[in-house]
Amino acid sequence: MPTDTLYGLVASAENPEAVERVYRLKGRAPDKPCIILIGSSADLKKFGVSPDKIDSKLLAKLWPGPVSVIFPLPETSTEALTYLHRGTNTLSFRLPQSVSLRAALKKTGPLIAPSANPENSRPATTIVGARRYFGDTIDFYVAGGKLTGQPSTLVALQAGKIIVVRPGVAKLPVV
Repeated sequence: MPTDTLYGLVASAENPEAVERVYRLKGRAPDKPCIILIGSSADLKKFGVSPDKIDSKLLAKLWPGPVSVIFPLPETSTEALTYLHRGTNTLSFRLPQSVSLRAALKKTGPLIAPSANPENSRPATTIVGARRYFGDTIDFYVAGGKLTGQPSTLVALQAGKIIVVRPGVAKLPVV
């Protein structure tokens, strides 16, 4: 389905079996965590990310939009969420710019959304391309026209500063 950046192969972030299925279908490296799309910043609590530990003013400059933010997990959440953090003890979240995508996420709950391609292949830019990659192994496809964007910008927040971990489509604010 289309995300705010590229087509994504999506699954419920709260369902370990669904997450593992995406890893199998993509041939994704097992130690590489996926970005999680959320419908609102309140969804962070579902994963143990505490609102009082977040620089909300800095986050408000980044979200909603094509920026994925890495958050450290509290020790109380790391074991239960191993299927998501893959040994990193961090999770990355994105609050999409698209109002309709955020509305869908409020209904489905948080979704992992790696790009719709096998590992080390170019991301599908159309549903036709995604079908070429995955055929009938996918439960459903959602068309959204041709998407030729870049992946989201991946950042960490440290001491009131934005640290770019992976450059992407977003132009970051000056802080």
